[in-house]
Amino acid sequence: MSKAELTSWDKKILQVSVPMDSPLRQVNSYILSDEDGRVTIIDPGPRSPDTENCWLGILQELDLSWMDIRDIVVTHHHPDHYGLAGWLQSQSGCKVWMTERAHAEARLMWGLGTGEDLGNDMDEDTGNGVDNDVGINEILPDYFIRHGMTEQWSNGIKAHLESFNSQVEPQPAVSYFNVAEPFKMGGREWQLIVTGGHAPGHVSLYHAGSGLMICGDAVLPQISPNVSLLPGSDPQPLQTFIQGLRELGSYPVSMAFPGHREPFAGFAHRVSSLLAHHEERLDTAAALLTSGPLSGFAVCEFLFRSRVTTVHQMRFAMSETLAHLAELVRRGRAVMLEADGGFLFAAAESVGEHIS
Repeated sequence: MSKAELTSWDKKILQVSVPMDSPLRQVNSYILSDEDGRVTIIDPGPRSPDTENCWLGILQELDLSWMDIRDIVVTHHHPDHYGLAGWLQSQSGCKVWMTERAHAEARLMWGLGTGEDLGNDMDEDTGNGVDNDVGINEILPDYFIRHGMTEQWSNGIKAHLESFNSQVEPQPAVSYFNVAEPFKMGGREWQLIVTGGHAPGHVSLYHAGSGLMICGDAVLPQISPNVSLLPGSDPQPLQTFIQGLRELGSYPVSMAFPGHREPFAGFAHRVSSLLAHHEERLDTAAALLTSGPLSGFAVCEFLFRSRVTTVHQMRFAMSETLAHLAELVRRGRAVMLEADGGFLFAAAESVGEHIS
């Protein structure tokens, strides 16, 4: 039986390192105990035989039964945070909480719906549209090809996305947060802060009395959260991410509890570093366009050439590149041009006034 490393913080927060696939290798789940001994689990991890055994071991080590699980909180829809929620719910009967927007994204990504409420018309500035009758795993390869990706890379995208299905099944019956009201867990009332960019509808939880922030993947130490432009989702994810960072950075935080790596102090400094990182990347991408129009894939190769060796990494790199190019277009620093059924990006000054 797999054992997870348990670390106690602030006497009321237990950090659980749940195993997952490379490159991250682990995701942080958190257990908060109420006065009656029942618990709330935050982001239980992806589903696999290994993680099921991991949680069986955790419950045994903490002398908890299935009925002791009161709630599961999911910060966002990605498999390493959302995946085990349905299985744990099927064992315990607990409620699973997430934002309505995050659940809509789960339906779009994992096949429980068509994304009809997600603004799926073609966005003229990004080419960011989706056929509601087709799943994201069918759409994304063609979308990347239209942005210049080679078939050598795009051919592996569909199978790569489908490989996550087993990590999110069974999917849970979800209860939606009322984001205007605090959420009670661990004997405290937590303010819900909804941001996006890394994942639409991402929720962080803040306790003003202690300055503790449970931030999922909205702010990570040492690594930059991926910001992806995906068809059918947020057409301006980097703008959304930057706005969310500024909001999160306005809170006085004594300790932050992220989805990956270790809990950390210096939250405001980390937020500032992430903001600066994206401004630098925007400048780099803009500079590349000054020599002439480029496809999104060509820009991606310049930005991430030495760090992309797998389809998984390429999907993230390509989606993040397109997020930055969409932000350059929004700011009027670049334009997107249609060419032979695909898209190219060019410096705005090289083609005259903004083209819509």
